[in-house]
Amino acid sequence: MADVFHRAFFLPGPAGRLEALLWTAQGTEPAFVALVCHPHPLFGGTMHNKVVYRTAKTIHQWGAAVLRFNFRGAGQSEGVHDSGIGEQRDVEAALDYLTSQFPGKPILLAGFSFGSWVGLRVGCADDRVTRLIALGLPVNNVDASYLVRCAKPKLFVQGGNDQFGSRDGFETLFRTWPQPKRLVFIEAADHFFAGHLEEVGKAINQWMISSADPRS
Repeated sequence: MADVFHRAFFLPGPAGRLEALLWTAQGTEPAFVALVCHPHPLFGGTMHNKVVYRTAKTIHQWGAAVLRFNFRGAGQSEGVHDSGIGEQRDVEAALDYLTSQFPGKPILLAGFSFGSWVGLRVGCADDRVTRLIALGLPVNNVDASYLVRCAKPKLFVQGGNDQFGSRDGFETLFRTWPQPKRLVFIEAADHFFAGHLEEVGKAINQWMISSADPRS
């Protein structure tokens, strides 16, 4: 793979500038592009979270340009936390940036915890997003009913001991969500996948491999 180019910058957001980081491969046209959303900013979540980083790295190795950003009020991003409402507009702004920089490229949207709840809510409804990855979706604490209408390819990766997404509850909800979909439980992992990041990367890679056309 070509050398990775890291671009740190600010993208325009609805509540002010959003701190962002874009990974591309120098001299190579990306096969597709991806956006990875971080966990809850009021509990220390930023785009540098270990799960977010591992997810971005895994996807980038598939030839994608990968964008991470800090939600409003996190890191150096302007604005204040808005309980997931304004953060949906932040996701839309990030998608606008990717569309402007890589017109016509399919977008994979991934998120961890709070980032999976907010990100998938936008990604399910936005035609620019073709595939979705949710890591540690906190179904015990959020309304994930929008997923019953989401027929895009979806990967869900959960810790077997996730304290914010009980296994039984998740499996019950998962049965109500349309295909195509895959659910992977990482046994003995908690919500934060501590000590299990390699397994997170493996689950993503296996899903990508199994896709009929993993780059579309």
